[in-house]
Amino acid sequence: MKKKLIYSGLCIAASLFAGCTKDFTKINTDPNKTSAEVFNPNFLLAQAELNYSQTGYSQLLFQSMWSQSLASTFGYYGNGDKYTQSGSFNDYVGRVYSEGYGAETYAQEMKNLTEGKAAYSNLNKIGTIMKVLILQRVTDTYGDVPYSEAGMAKQGIFFPKFDKQQDIYTAMLADLDAAVSGLDAAKDKPSSDLIYGGDIAKWKRFGYSLMLRVAMRLTKVDAATAQKYAEKAYAGGTMASVDDNAKVKTDNANGYSNAIVNALLTTDDFREVRWSKTLIDYMKSTTDPRVSAIAEIAAANGKAANENESLAGDNTYSKQLGMPNGYDLNGGATDISKASGYPGATPAVSATDAPAPLGKYSRPRLQVYYTSSGSINPVDKSTINMLLTYGETELLLAEASTRNWNTGNAATHYANALAANMKSIAQINSAATVDAAAITAYVATHPLVSATALQQINMEYWVETSTLFMFNENWTNWRRSGFPVLTPVVYSAQFDTQIPRRVIYPINLSSTNPKGLASGVQSLSGGDKFSSRVWWDK
Repeated sequence: MKKKLIYSGLCIAASLFAGCTKDFTKINTDPNKTSAEVFNPNFLLAQAELNYSQTGYSQLLFQSMWSQSLASTFGYYGNGDKYTQSGSFNDYVGRVYSEGYGAETYAQEMKNLTEGKAAYSNLNKIGTIMKVLILQRVTDTYGDVPYSEAGMAKQGIFFPKFDKQQDIYTAMLADLDAAVSGLDAAKDKPSSDLIYGGDIAKWKRFGYSLMLRVAMRLTKVDAATAQKYAEKAYAGGTMASVDDNAKVKTDNANGYSNAIVNALLTTDDFREVRWSKTLIDYMKSTTDPRVSAIAEIAAANGKAANENESLAGDNTYSKQLGMPNGYDLNGGATDISKASGYPGATPAVSATDAPAPLGKYSRPRLQVYYTSSGSINPVDKSTINMLLTYGETELLLAEASTRNWNTGNAATHYANALAANMKSIAQINSAATVDAAAITAYVATHPLVSATALQQINMEYWVETSTLFMFNENWTNWRRSGFPVLTPVVYSAQFDTQIPRRVIYPINLSSTNPKGLASGVQSLSGGDKFSSRVWWDK
């Protein structure tokens, strides 16, 4: 009897098991799980664009200060303003690297999913353009970095080799040439495109403008290649107006905020950043009407005062004053109160909103840079991240023409750039609209002069990228062109006495990719230092 019961139990169990396993795979498969076969790769484009545009913290802390677009007396920004080390320094030196490869991963996966698929022909090529856009910033910042093996962890490459920067530039130009020439407006239109809404004609002009930017980076080390691709870009058709400006609008209400705004919202940062004396003095020397569009004197000091919508700053042209770099609030010889022409402080809004002795220096206008809604208060608002502009492109064409390359008339390109750069600020916020008559008058009275053409072109490039908060490109073109001629800050406990020419490699690479790191450092004649120069910066 006992044996019969056991046998019956086994039969019942076997029957139940058979019943359970009949739909085992179906039952145990997540119906919400995606796969390469069903996933829409268009979604990756928007993510790559947004992630690339969000390089706010590091460029605000370092590059904006190094090129003397901005200045600060506060310890947090002292890392950039005075070439010192404190706080989250090691984190910030790795931001361009980590954020860059984070964005590149989306572009590379988009390429993987669309390779050989006719329905995604344009999207695949835009993936290549995005990869070049993203990784040019990374290699310009550090030097040798992964390119040929970047984003290939799914293929089993977990320790990508560091390509020589010269090889990276060769590859980027070839990749752009193939991708841009292959774009076809009669084919697929990307459906998740934050920059151009899937407009292939604009992507083509953007691609050739990016080719021009990549090519012009080589003017010091390979003028022949620079000329070849600058002329190819011009012949292909670069950006035609400010309507072609490449920009990403952030959406803070849905969690896609602007990194620069976030940086400035942290720890009273509104009262910590000011336009530099170097920039404002230069703009005023040319009576640049953008001064009133970008700068204001705070009504009072402190975060509460700056965020109060009833306390808009004063943007009167004559009152704007840039802050000299290299000063602090420590009470000694480098205290800001000791600076020549120190303007004094403005009163506090309340007893709890204590004043800081820098209120009468010009800050970036809150209404312009920290919101696109027209409100002074930047909290929960969105703004614009500029990536590459028509004005920038026209300046590069003007320089190429000045070098006697076949890229059109230098004076015409320069005039186009001046007008475009003044108009482009209004794309960030209409509050920064420069009067059309003032633009026309400025362009007419500031023609390109052949004897000083390179200086004029690159000084305007510096002003444009400063006023549009494009500080990575601002600092990089300063290294390439030598303009403006800057005087390094002198301060105690500096990690270098010269303005940094690169960023040291992220500290975590010593454990995550030691072989690649060693290869990259070996290419630097001065070692892994801020004063060392990348390949094209000779």
